[in-house]
Amino acid sequence: MDLVLLRHLSHLPGVTRTRLQRLIDQGAVHLNGRPVLRASARVAAEDTIGIELPERRPRTPPAAEALPLHVMYEDGHLLVVNKPAGQVSHPAFRNRSGTLLNALLGHAAGAWSPALVSRLDKGTSGLVLVAKHKPLHTALQRLSNDNAIEKDYLAVVAGKPPARGTIDLALDRDPWDRRRVTVRDRGGINAVTKFERIRTVATGPGNQATLVRYRLVTGRMHQIRVHLAARGWPILGDATYGRMMPGITRQALHAWRLAFDHPMTGTRVDVSAPVPADMEQLLALLGAREIGDHRPER
Repeated sequence: MDLVLLRHLSHLPGVTRTRLQRLIDQGAVHLNGRPVLRASARVAAEDTIGIELPERRPRTPPAAEALPLHVMYEDGHLLVVNKPAGQVSHPAFRNRSGTLLNALLGHAAGAWSPALVSRLDKGTSGLVLVAKHKPLHTALQRLSNDNAIEKDYLAVVAGKPPARGTIDLALDRDPWDRRRVTVRDRGGINAVTKFERIRTVATGPGNQATLVRYRLVTGRMHQIRVHLAARGWPILGDATYGRMMPGITRQALHAWRLAFDHPMTGTRVDVSAPVPADMEQLLALLGAREIGDHRPER
């Protein structure tokens, strides 16, 4: 039953398999006029399914909060901030406060309205580009769509990728879990990631770990994490797509650098963010003592 409902209702906001199972347990789903008792109940042709969806509460505007904010660059039109791992980018159902947007609203103090040009997963650290007004947000989105914003990431992965290459694999939402992304042989959305191997070390008998630099050609949800896992080089610490590792409790992925021509002034903006302490511990294993030591190995 839950899979049938998901197949027909997945286009609705907030609908997940878990939420549908909860509605079944609450007696909100009926089959031919009778309450469904189990999510595993079978559905036959010509059956009639009824579901009572709770009313969605009207969203309240995000609130300004006095939170730490690491500003790496700021002018009258935009800013680039360094988001710590563990912070959600934008308020959502389970995270209504403490997000990066709440911190930005506090920083703006009503003088301007922040608009995120890019977002990072909760477990990913690094740079986020923010517009201060709508015309600039539109201009930056256009730059991003034209691949005119350089977005470089650092990740520590299991295994040893080639010295450099390109991953071109279409992506789409997992039909059984909308929170996940999967590679698609047919259909899906085009997704391209370029990479360059920096350094590889042995981490145990028959095991290796590698520091890799990535550049996003497209910017899809979970793109780097899914691309690497599909190629056999999962990110260390990634509980969803990768491999857990002692010493780090999140994916070892950091949005290291942003570079672009300023739409308003024409000047070149080039910002990089220091690697956080938990990833530095892994980088130390690879011999990279500081962020400048991210040159490809020979």
